[in-house]
Amino acid sequence: MRVVELTAFHIRIPLRKPVRHASHVRDSTDNVLVRCVLDDKTEGFGEGVPREYVTGETIDFALELLRRSDLAAQLEPCREFAQAAALAERFRLAPVPGDDRNCQGNAARCAVELALLDAYGRRFGEPLSSVTRLFAADHYQPRPRVRYSGAITSAHTGFKVRLAAVRMWLWRFRQVKVKVGIAGHDDVYRLRNIRRRLGWKIDLRLDANEAWSPGQAVPRIRELEPFRISSVEQPVPHADVAKLADVRRQVQTPLMLDESLCSRVDAERAVAGQTCDLFNLRLSKCGGFIPTLRLAQFARESRLGYQLGCQIGETALLSAAGRHFAASVADLRAVEGSYDRHLVREALGTRDLTFQWGGWAPALPGPGLGVEVDPAALQRVTVRKVQLIG
Repeated sequence: MRVVELTAFHIRIPLRKPVRHASHVRDSTDNVLVRCVLDDKTEGFGEGVPREYVTGETIDFALELLRRSDLAAQLEPCREFAQAAALAERFRLAPVPGDDRNCQGNAARCAVELALLDAYGRRFGEPLSSVTRLFAADHYQPRPRVRYSGAITSAHTGFKVRLAAVRMWLWRFRQVKVKVGIAGHDDVYRLRNIRRRLGWKIDLRLDANEAWSPGQAVPRIRELEPFRISSVEQPVPHADVAKLADVRRQVQTPLMLDESLCSRVDAERAVAGQTCDLFNLRLSKCGGFIPTLRLAQFARESRLGYQLGCQIGETALLSAAGRHFAASVADLRAVEGSYDRHLVREALGTRDLTFQWGGWAPALPGPGLGVEVDPAALQRVTVRKVQLIG
């Protein structure tokens, strides 16, 4: 089986409500989708979410990078799924000058990789989660369902923050993430109100989205530690990430890297510099299912924890890929994603993958991603197409 067609789509989807954090305010999302067709007409789809402040990618950058990458020469025919999975790990996009972190282009790469694995998975009857079994048997821990964490993502204050916390309690989430560091908002006040509504048994972690300078991070974290927080995600900008080693020594709460953890280069620098305790792995920013799996392996080897995060604006395609990852990879501290009907106006899938009460959601059997794309929905949100092969 060989690839005969590869098409990239720029899609734009409005969010159901604006999402604000310390780095950005967003009311819509521009994503890249890739459609892969094999010579027997088997079709697969993949998705990436370019974010300039994370991997340096805009939607225009991602599409241009795909256009000038010589994909046709790299995608040889495959006779079995294991061979296709090896191909999905091996292919490369065109080099980006000055990309010393080796992450610019990760969202674009993720879209191609997932499209390949979806198409070949469908052809050979294998779910995406089979990749974990094939490439990381020591990490393979299949489970019938996944439990997602909740999130208080906007700059709620007063009545709104209390209401958001009550909703998390009513949904019976076991874990909740709270965005902090938003200008003009009192995080101590917000955390006090949230804890009063959630109680003290729910795991509470914080995401600062690069909000603080290294000098601010220590006092900010210390004043929030009485609320029994389990981690603080990306407290400083990536440019200051090396200074987190000093911050770690002065606080009790484990620190997690997100914007500063997009590649193996980032991971090796984090371990060498002792800048974190945890990795936030996200499929799009890390370059796809397989690179993310390799980072989970590296984290375990380095005695670091890791969770599976998500990008704001993912459709059902990345939700499905994340579900396969979460349902097959061992030792995830938390799982984020599958916000589909709560966040995007067009999830693109023909089935609803949104998590249910308690954050629970069933594993997807496949084949491939295990979700079908609604052609009418795709047509409604497509801004442009770029033909890569065929």
